[in-house]
Amino acid sequence: MNDHQQARSIIVGVVPGQPDAVLLQAARFARRFDATLVCANVDLMCYVVHEHPDGSVDARQIDPDMADITAPSFDSGLADHIRRVLRGEQVEVTFRQLAGDSADALGRLAETLQAEMIVVGTRKQGIGASVREYFGGSVAVHLVHRQNRCVVVVPIAPVPAGQRLPWEEVGVS
Repeated sequence: MNDHQQARSIIVGVVPGQPDAVLLQAARFARRFDATLVCANVDLMCYVVHEHPDGSVDARQIDPDMADITAPSFDSGLADHIRRVLRGEQVEVTFRQLAGDSADALGRLAETLQAEMIVVGTRKQGIGASVREYFGGSVAVHLVHRQNRCVVVVPIAPVPAGQRLPWEEVGVS
């Protein structure tokens, strides 16, 4: 790679408890694109104070009684889990802890890194998740409408054809 080329990257949004299928699919894309897999977790209880050129951030807790500005650290338990899941996938993996709105944070990081794509998972099925998604919006939908790059949505638990979608069960359309 010369000075004018930037390393390729694939961003994957990660959260504790997320099904491994999202990581594995993102790793497949990273391998095919010969890209680094950047695992990004977003702390919704913080806001960005300063963004560094590499896409990392300094953040402050929304709660004014919490600590001062910090460089948020990626959860070590989540990082260990990701390393275990991706052990045999033959991709370079890095970690970024972000802050603020998930879609905005992932989009800013993708723009900074000039990522090939952003990979996210769908939410788990259930009435509670559907109501939250209806009112708060889906991270995937927000990304799709605000990005100039591909957004890949990995289905977590697809609803079989002919079966009602969770939000149809509560009468929300």
